[in-house]
Amino acid sequence: MDENVAYIINTLYVLFSFVLIIFMVPGFAMLEAGIVRTKNVTAVLTMNTMIYAFASMGFLLIGYHIAFGDFGSETMSKWAALLFQMAFVGKVVNIMSGGVSERAKIIPLTFFTVIMASIVYPLIVNWTWGSDMLKDTIFDLNMYDLAGSTVIHSTGGWALLAAIFIIGARKGRYTKEGIVRVIPASNIPLLTLGAFLLWIGWFGFNGGSVGNIASKEGADAVALTILNTNTAGLIGAIVAGGLMLLKYKKLDITMILNGALGGLVAITAGPDLYNIYQPIIVGAIGGVLVVFAVPFFDKFQLDDPVGALSVHLVNGIWGTLAVGIFTDKLFLDQLKGVVVIGIFAFVSSYVVLFVLNKIIPLRAKHDVELEGLDVNECGVEAYPEFKRAF
Repeated sequence: MDENVAYIINTLYVLFSFVLIIFMVPGFAMLEAGIVRTKNVTAVLTMNTMIYAFASMGFLLIGYHIAFGDFGSETMSKWAALLFQMAFVGKVVNIMSGGVSERAKIIPLTFFTVIMASIVYPLIVNWTWGSDMLKDTIFDLNMYDLAGSTVIHSTGGWALLAAIFIIGARKGRYTKEGIVRVIPASNIPLLTLGAFLLWIGWFGFNGGSVGNIASKEGADAVALTILNTNTAGLIGAIVAGGLMLLKYKKLDITMILNGALGGLVAITAGPDLYNIYQPIIVGAIGGVLVVFAVPFFDKFQLDDPVGALSVHLVNGIWGTLAVGIFTDKLFLDQLKGVVVIGIFAFVSSYVVLFVLNKIIPLRAKHDVELEGLDVNECGVEAYPEFKRAF
């Protein structure tokens, strides 16, 4: 194929993938809006909008250069490559913000977004996908992570864990005796819409990461990647739903959807490397892990309204290690990447959040949390005709 034609096709495909990934912005927003109480819906929608805007600008102005240096591309427009990488960055903070919703304030989280998108996440990208400042050092990472089971999902999960340690649980979530108080989702249709928007976005997330579609081999690789991505989501939903039916005799849609998302996170590290059957195993284990991880974190009173620790942190780790189990990539390389990035992501996030919390408290005041962040943080209620639930 003529090089110019291939260049154009690859550019168009990556731009299309960028658009699919941006569908994950309303995906996170709708999922979180559906799962929080009505008094906090506007706040989570505002936070998701701020993340997209500030994370993208931080990465454009500072983060991209840290990650890739003078990185260009001979196979597509460098502007398309920039847009594609920019689409990823906000997802790291989306994972964290959903897990601290209903008690975390918007302004300090926005400051954290800028730091994460401009410095912390770009450094992780540098070591894995980018210019690799750790090359030929003891910390040199040879981990294979096509689209970010660890680079994006686990990083966001570690940041969330750090934030929960600092901010704490929602008021009334756990009793003094350690009993978990169920706080039901406010809008199941919105939650479901959000999960499926994320699922659709994943096809650009993983498929676009292949980078080359302008050849027979490239087209096959992209198609296999998307097929395997979808398979893992399907089996994750099936297994999670089945386990909930066995354990509780109920089909919990929130857990079914989280099972699907867990499968999608797990497959993200290596969908281009597996045959069409291996994703069934990877995604099934992802669904199992979600079902058992949610009560595990509750046992330690780590309050995570959206289940992001279970979906993104646990399955980000599993998905990265799975590449070392089911392919010819070295397991120790995968494990090293998980450990090094995990330590850096958690420690750096904790330090940044700790300092921010001293300057601008991350958590809303008690009465603000009870009344709802919509009134106090945004001045606009999502459901003004409804009586707010305390």
